[in-house]
Amino acid sequence: MSMRIIDLHCYPNTQAWIDCQGPYVDALAKYWKRDWSAKEEDEVIQDFDTAGVEAVLVALDLEATVGTPPCSNDYVEGMWKRHPERIIQAWGAVDPLKGQVAIDEAKHAVEDLGLMGFHFHPIMGHFAVNERRYYPLWETINALKVPVMIDVGTTGMGAGMPGGMGAKIRHAHPSSIDELAADFPDLNIVMAHPGWPWIDETTAVALHKGNVYWEMSGWAPKYLPESIIRDMRTRLKDKVMFGSDYPSMPYDRLFEEWGNVGFSDEMMEKFFHGNAEAILGL
Repeated sequence: MSMRIIDLHCYPNTQAWIDCQGPYVDALAKYWKRDWSAKEEDEVIQDFDTAGVEAVLVALDLEATVGTPPCSNDYVEGMWKRHPERIIQAWGAVDPLKGQVAIDEAKHAVEDLGLMGFHFHPIMGHFAVNERRYYPLWETINALKVPVMIDVGTTGMGAGMPGGMGAKIRHAHPSSIDELAADFPDLNIVMAHPGWPWIDETTAVALHKGNVYWEMSGWAPKYLPESIIRDMRTRLKDKVMFGSDYPSMPYDRLFEEWGNVGFSDEMMEKFFHGNAEAILGL
């Protein structure tokens, strides 16, 4: 593609990132039916280069639930600063379960590192974003005036394992985003992934809350229901953005399938870069 492509959802895919997932690594390999292993940093940059994307990295902190060292905010900031031609920003990670530590880390990530905002993985983190005990963290992020990206819908993490490895998919229900958005109207929230099995409810939240947006990573476009494709090209056209969930799915497949959904050139420009530029200032 010749147009600018901003990829809002790229994991570092290096050893530090693999290590931070702990017991999920073997489960993911089974779920995706392929090896789930690390690449060298320069190989990751080459993947972005070949695909022609401008990547936004995603940090990950699962220490409170699986005891692994985080793929930290300082780590993704370092990777961004080493490769500014391919990585244009990064989402930090702060774990609500860490209380004051998370609040301090949020300030560090924005004020010292310059990260653009924060990503949350409620299922793996074992929390819902509308739980009142975590509101001091949201108040801090709101005061920092940065956006957040929050996973909605089920995940491959722990899928197929006994008890789902203790994670509960209900934690990523769009109703929790609806409540958070109502309580923090100045907080820009990007829902990550299509939100299956609650795509209609996720759509309703995106339409109702002016501060809620949506990136469509982690899902093969050809498997999306026709209703969401129709909404993307009409009433959601200024809300939806591209993400890959790298390294979950190969770029060539994603671009081929997005090319087949029947978007106009104008819609493709909005989806791949225009909306992210307008909403997130990238």
